[in-house]
Amino acid sequence: MAGISDLLREELILEKLAATGKEGVLAEFSRLLHQEGKVRDADELVRLLQEREALGSTAIGEGIAIPHAKLPLLREMIVAFGRSADGIDFHSVDGKPTHLFFLLVTPDDNPGEHLRTLARISRILKNRTVREQLMHAAGKDAIRLLISEEDRKYPQR
Repeated sequence: MAGISDLLREELILEKLAATGKEGVLAEFSRLLHQEGKVRDADELVRLLQEREALGSTAIGEGIAIPHAKLPLLREMIVAFGRSADGIDFHSVDGKPTHLFFLLVTPDDNPGEHLRTLARISRILKNRTVREQLMHAAGKDAIRLLISEEDRKYPQR
């Protein structure tokens, strides 16, 4: 299994999300992945992310959301990160605004890897200090470094 730091590239980090609502966040991430050549069809990805959100919000509380989807014909797992200083109503379980977003898109033929990566992202974001540092990190490089340092604390399985 690849670590989060191996998957997250600087070009997939949105330091300041422009979106102000849930649908906008999903669309913004989808457009980014399309622009970077990671997905062929941004609209299809938005649809799949919305379908997953309809099952229950991926906002897990503490200002965190991990929207995710399994995409047919995808060759490799994709991880993206975004943050919102103001916070976005992402229908979080604790009712509070969401500030930190990890997007996970995986091939539809490897559900085990999908679940392990979701768990790894959750583990990184459990640390309150890391969450606070991510909110204040200046630049994509600093964000990626913080995530990489926290990710390295947990052995690969």
